[in-house]
Amino acid sequence: MEKIIKSPQVISESDLVDPDLKGNTFIGGNSIEVSLDHLKNDCIIPVFSKDNETTISHYQFVNEMQKVIETAFPSIKLTRPLIKVSHTIKGRIPSAIGKPAKDLEEHEKTIYYERCAFIFQVLGSSINVNGNQLNLTIGGVRAYNQENLYSTKSLEKFKIFIGYQNMVCLNLCVSSDGFTNEIKIGSIVDLNDQFMRLLENYNREKHLGMLERMSKFKINEKQFAHLLGKLRIYNYLDKAKKAKLPEVLLTDSQINNVAKAYLDDPAFSCDADGNINFWEIYNLLTQANKTSYIDNNIERNVNAYEFMNTLGDSLLNEEPSWFIPHFI
Repeated sequence: MEKIIKSPQVISESDLVDPDLKGNTFIGGNSIEVSLDHLKNDCIIPVFSKDNETTISHYQFVNEMQKVIETAFPSIKLTRPLIKVSHTIKGRIPSAIGKPAKDLEEHEKTIYYERCAFIFQVLGSSINVNGNQLNLTIGGVRAYNQENLYSTKSLEKFKIFIGYQNMVCLNLCVSSDGFTNEIKIGSIVDLNDQFMRLLENYNREKHLGMLERMSKFKINEKQFAHLLGKLRIYNYLDKAKKAKLPEVLLTDSQINNVAKAYLDDPAFSCDADGNINFWEIYNLLTQANKTSYIDNNIERNVNAYEFMNTLGDSLLNEEPSWFIPHFI
């Protein structure tokens, strides 16, 4: 697995963007950035209500992932984790019952976050793809809304991934084999086996090759407009029709953002003639996906990767495509 983190096109570590710097975000929506210390010291831990057994906390998840990564690759160095949380659950200590919210002291308040996502960047692992610097990135997602906290303790659900972050736009580039949509563990120590399984399945060379290939396909303005129209129609198709087409998970509002960015995105907009390649469209899709909530963001990111490669296969093999006509 060492070849995952070593590349003949390594960029100096001084060129890496520290995930803790303001503005370095891989997800937007309604999320906020917090520190690992905040999760450890300021947040309560939810429990399964019927037996009062604790859940695995966000802090435990992030902290254990760091240990697992460093154990798997003892020679690497990681950045500090960039942690994003959303859906704040507020409470108060028993002695503050009946007290107006505006009068609460800080020590009387309790808090935890329903959803959490984080990434680590691997230092010294950057590579240039289609003129963009990509940093090897490992991360995870936890969402308590996907647990039944009103029951007794059971296996808990997590998501982990390995891929790249495009440092031009800070979008994540995650492939289907670099993402585990749902792992179920009973203890945080079980995370190691799941992470090693993810690494065994991830094909770095294929992933980078497919990303590089995207720049080889270019469509004109009419074809792009046709694609946008079909994407808008897709959500209203019946199940039988959808089953015959590549899956699309982005929402209508996100597709609208793609249309706008086609004209004015500083890095990935169309050229003067209205032409745009698939690498640029892919980044417009992943950029629009940043508005997704934490619990479905990575799934939509992976879906954008699969969708663009399916369209690329169609053009490469000169096969009919419902989304893009070959000649307009």
